[in-house]
Amino acid sequence: MNPSDHFLRTINKDFDNDIEEGLGGKKTTTAQAIDTLATAYKSSVHMEKVTRQIADIRSTGGEVVKMEGQQPSFLTQSFVLTKRSFVNMYRDLGYYWLRFGIYVALCLCCGSIFYDIGHSYGSIQSRGSMIMFVASFLTFMAIGGFPSFVEDMKIFGRERLNGHYGVSSFVIANTVSSTPYLLLISVVPGALAYYLVGLQRSFDHFAYFALVLFTTTMLVEGLMMIVASAVPDFLMGIITGAGIQGVMMLNGGFFRLPHDLPKPVWRYPMYYVAFHKYANQGFYKNEFLGLTFPNNQAGGAATITGGEILRDYWQVEMGYSKWVDLAILFGMVILYRVLFLAIMKTTEKVKPMVKGLRFRSTQPSVHVAQNGSGSP
Repeated sequence: MNPSDHFLRTINKDFDNDIEEGLGGKKTTTAQAIDTLATAYKSSVHMEKVTRQIADIRSTGGEVVKMEGQQPSFLTQSFVLTKRSFVNMYRDLGYYWLRFGIYVALCLCCGSIFYDIGHSYGSIQSRGSMIMFVASFLTFMAIGGFPSFVEDMKIFGRERLNGHYGVSSFVIANTVSSTPYLLLISVVPGALAYYLVGLQRSFDHFAYFALVLFTTTMLVEGLMMIVASAVPDFLMGIITGAGIQGVMMLNGGFFRLPHDLPKPVWRYPMYYVAFHKYANQGFYKNEFLGLTFPNNQAGGAATITGGEILRDYWQVEMGYSKWVDLAILFGMVILYRVLFLAIMKTTEKVKPMVKGLRFRSTQPSVHVAQNGSGSP
């Protein structure tokens, strides 16, 4: 008899009807095997050793250990999850490090293409194109972390079923742990592109530039969190997220100026829903206000101010400052996280109800016929 059959026969009585014959044609049942093992253990030195250890433990005394586990507080859950998520992001090259390298390469390309752009009339369009690239494509690259986030979602699903922590702790931990990495990939590549191109040199202008880039990147990650809650498949999720961002890009006010957008759907409401509107206008106000360019248009003034360019050339809304655009972007970051939290909370409540309805609908109906009521 092989070892696996021996141990199965020893612990499982279901094999009593189909066991192999031992030596001499005798059969040993599971009960007999267990009794033999128990008798041998009682007369062995192992039982004496365990008995002495139990006596020593009882003699030392001590507090009674409560079997009920104490649920950690919300802050403890968030702290532990943040630490674990931060370490996972650090170790996973595909989460942020690969994206950081690609950002650096892209910003070097962007900086070399638009290098020292100057202050000519033609630089107006070049500045707008460079800003559009940063506001659209660099933020678009944030979908690269989608596969890693889906893996985190799977782990969260298993641990949530075991009651270890809630959805709120998971959302807060993911947001806090990703913040340092998003700052890194916003400041370093952003500085390369910003100063190579020759945008406004003051640190205040660069700080605003980096803040908008950081906020839009975090916003896109929140958008992909919502996509992951609805489309957990890697490929389908990336395609869905890319499609949503593509629609927002088209309505952001660069490819088609705001006044030229068709009013049904595209101007109202898509133009105001797209975060690219606020990112582009914040970048434009940050760059053009305070600058003066030579005017090549015949019959006009010799120079044209940045405010006139914003109002007439880019059709930017000048009724509020660039900080309002940044505040709106921060509000959208919070909104997307709250939407993800609401979706996950709703899913937790609805999914068991749907499964229960499906189970009841698949159960066969049983009809009991009374005596004499059936056909002969």
